[in-house]
This record gives sequence, structure tokens and C-alpha cells, in this order.
Amino acid sequence: MSINQIVTPLDSAVLETKEQYKVYFKIVNHAFSELVNSIANENICTDAETTFIKQYCELLTYSLEAFRIKYLFDDDEKMRIDLTESGFPNYLEFRYLFNDLELKQEHVSKLPEVNKLKGEFLETLLKEKQPISDRKLNQAASIVYYSSVEPQFIYKRFVQGKILPVMGLDAQYMVSWSFYDVTANRPFICFMYFDLFKEKIEEVKSEIYDILDATADRNMDVDMMAYAIDKKLAYVIPKRVKKIDLGPLHSVFAKDEMEVTHVILKAIVEKTFDLSAYAISVKIDEAVSTSEFKEGNFFNKQVLQVWEASKTKNYLFCPHRVMQALYDNIPETINALTGNPIEIPSLKLS
Repeated sequence: MSINQIVTPLDSAVLETKEQYKVYFKIVNHAFSELVNSIANENICTDAETTFIKQYCELLTYSLEAFRIKYLFDDDEKMRIDLTESGFPNYLEFRYLFNDLELKQEHVSKLPEVNKLKGEFLETLLKEKQPISDRKLNQAASIVYYSSVEPQFIYKRFVQGKILPVMGLDAQYMVSWSFYDVTANRPFICFMYFDLFKEKIEEVKSEIYDILDATADRNMDVDMMAYAIDKKLAYVIPKRVKKIDLGPLHSVFAKDEMEVTHVILKAIVEKTFDLSAYAISVKIDEAVSTSEFKEGNFFNKQVLQVWEASKTKNYLFCPHRVMQALYDNIPETINALTGNPIEIPSLKLS
């Protein structure tokens, strides 16, 4: 069956074969690793922001490797992928990871001992000269999965970064956080630069974290996000809020209507590109406080910020051959990007 034959619905699709999943994991891991390197090299973000982006992406790649091991020899379940303007796993997969690890001891108790399984493998391969059965391979993969995956390294629905003092910018502090949006099935990374009013950071740190988790844990307009945070934290004076949208990933597994995706798919069908061809989009939205206003009645007034959202910055990261094809087929779309496409290494599947 062709690698393009995908089961619907497209936001929770499963692939048909293990070979398709092998290709999928190679593309996603490679694209994410190269994206992080390029963001650092291209000075798209500050050094501090780039450090946090790298840390959040490491959690994502660790989780992807956990998915790969989990489903390696599982014939009953298949990982669900969002093929519509995402290219990443459905958000429920991350929840399933945590559920598995919460029941780790129960699952492990049903598996054979490692030494016993090793002995059976050696006897089957060396003495009986037979291949290992799928059931035994599944057991071995499950042992690796439950013994190697650590919960603290799994990317959560919401990941909170630390509050740090800022040097050289018009703000006292910076805080970062990341979330996996349940509608878009894509990871987002956010930063807020802020001052404090009559409070010490140690006394309000926990409350700031709680409000960010409750208020800024999903994709929304960046000025709306900034206002919601400002409204709930009276002693915080936000100065700047930045939101980075990592994706979608354009590849052979995408089934959306985006022009970049269609150029890549057409070239793959025509065998101009290998199955490994890909590109990844990144959008950056930023809102800056320009002034203040008071809201509320005479006895309970709150000073809030007036926000001005800047024009969205659109970037595209792709290998050189993909870049050439995009310029040849959709030059107006490519020229409308914030900057020229940023070249990242291609992937060889063999």
C-alpha cells in the first residue's frame, strides 16, 4: 500500500504500515532538530529565548522517540497524527504517554523478565535458526519503553519555564512557557517581559505560574493573551508578549490545502523529490504595551496596558532543492515571507 494512503479523519489519522511510521519519525525528528539549530544561527530570537526554545524542543523530540518505541511492535494500536496544517501527533498521544507511565508497574508485571526473554531470543536465533515472533518483539519493545522513558522529560500539554531577571531590556523579568494546542495539534512557545508593582518576585511567583497555566495555555491572538494575563495579575505590568508557532510541518504525510505542501507533494508524486522532502513553517506574533488605561469603578480600579500587536513574522525552513521548487512554483507566496526561506539540511532515508 502506498505511503500516501492514510486513514481519516485527518486530524487523528493513522498510517497503514510500520514502514510509514519509520519514515514519519525520521522526518519529524530531523526537521525539529534542524529547526532549532537554524533559529539559533539566524538570530530570529534573543539568546535567552533561543535557549528556552531548545529546551522545549528537546522535550518534544524525547516524546517523539518515546512514541516511536511505544508503537514499534504494537500491532493493536497505532499512533494518531494530525495531517491538517500540523504534521505532529494528535494531542491525545501525549496524554496516553502519561497514562502509560502512571500504570507502569502494572504493565511491567505482565511482561517476562529481561534475562528470560534474552535467553529465548538467543535460543530462537542461534539454536532454532528462526526469526523472533512479533509477540516477543512487542514484549521486548515494551520493556525498553517502560524502562527507559522518564515522565519528567515528556512534553506536557503545558510546560512552565522559570522567571528570570532581564538584563539590558525595558523590563525587570522574563518568563517563558510552552503548550501543545489541542485544536491545532502544534507546539507553541511564549515569552512575557514584565515589571512588578510593589511586590517581590519570590512572593508572587507561584501565582504567576498558575495564571499562565489557566489563561495562556492555548492558541489565541497575542494581544488577547497579553490582556488576559494583565487582567488577572494586578501587580504584574507586562511590557511585551511573544508567541512562536512551530509548524505546520509540510511533508509527504500532510493532507492540507497549503501551497507549500502542494508543491512538495506534487514533486514527490513526479519523483522530483524523495519521500523525505520537507519544509517547516514558523510564525512569530508579538504584542507591545504602548500606554495604560484604568478599568473598573471608583472603589476598585485597575491599571491595564494598551496593547499593539505587530505584523506576524512568517518564516519557512527547508532544504535547498525544496526552496528552488517553491520559488519556481509559488514565488508570490515565498516573497511574502518575512525573509528569504532559511536553508536547512535535507534528509536521506537510506
